[in-house]
Amino acid sequence: MPSYSGVWTLPAVMQAVGANNWTNTQLAGDIGLFAGGDFGGSNLNSINFIQITTTGNASTFGSLTQSVQATAGCASTTRGVRGGGYADPGGVRTNVIDYVTFLTAGNATDFGDLTIGRQSLGACNSATRGVFGGGNTTVQINVMDYITIATTGNATDFGDLIIQFTIGVASCSSSTRGVFAGGFSTGTISYITIASTGNSTSFGDLVTAQYEMGGCSNSTRGIFAGGQNTNVIQYITIATTGNSIDFGDLTVSGYASTAVANASRACLLPGDSSSGSNVINYVTIATTGNATDFGDLVSPRRSAAGMSNANGGTQ
Repeated sequence: MPSYSGVWTLPAVMQAVGANNWTNTQLAGDIGLFAGGDFGGSNLNSINFIQITTTGNASTFGSLTQSVQATAGCASTTRGVRGGGYADPGGVRTNVIDYVTFLTAGNATDFGDLTIGRQSLGACNSATRGVFGGGNTTVQINVMDYITIATTGNATDFGDLIIQFTIGVASCSSSTRGVFAGGFSTGTISYITIASTGNSTSFGDLVTAQYEMGGCSNSTRGIFAGGQNTNVIQYITIATTGNSIDFGDLTVSGYASTAVANASRACLLPGDSSSGSNVINYVTIATTGNATDFGDLVSPRRSAAGMSNANGGTQ
């Protein structure tokens, strides 16, 4: 492997890392991760990363501890945590939680276990705590459980979502409030106070009932994008309550979408209805309008976990 020295731009470093031609994998800036997922019926363990403030193709970050789809992610400024999903071997609904350190690209490390193994769940976070909610075992469940991101260990019961139809629920957060939206056959939005425990409270309704959306946010506005064969993007103001509002459209229709964000930009992976997509879109969160092409993943996927070190919960 070649050895490099001198002053490099971050995009050049990302390109070298993706090509396995970089001996120092220390990263910087606002990083978004797309972890695991499904492509053509096969579960993936690979993690791709982007620098949210730029545009361009993703690069290779490392691997999860298992090959898994329909999984969820949350994050602090330093650590990304992935939990649950439909995993190999054996097609189990897993309770495994693992984590990565954003600024050091590499493979994930075991964190602990969720209280219940399930797939198609959502996750949100503050700067210190992550909350996993909803999903599907052999039936849809409304369980929420939480972790302290800076430690390792098993999750603890948080409370229940107000709806039972939680397969494919999407989520986002500010530093104080977590929001869960949609799910199979429902357009319900509900919220929690992340620092406490207890059941969620009604927030409002989606523009249209939808599931398998990608959810992300800055500290004030939440974005829900795509879902089951739709290109619709909608938004909420997290500190208030009320129904979502139309934002614009993705460049392609989504399916099992994933999203990451920093203070100004949401990066959206629409997925697709057949096998998975490598297309990344982005929008400016404070505005409204249709999405713009960002670049491509290293390898296409749907039903991935999205994690960002600059998401709304950390701001």
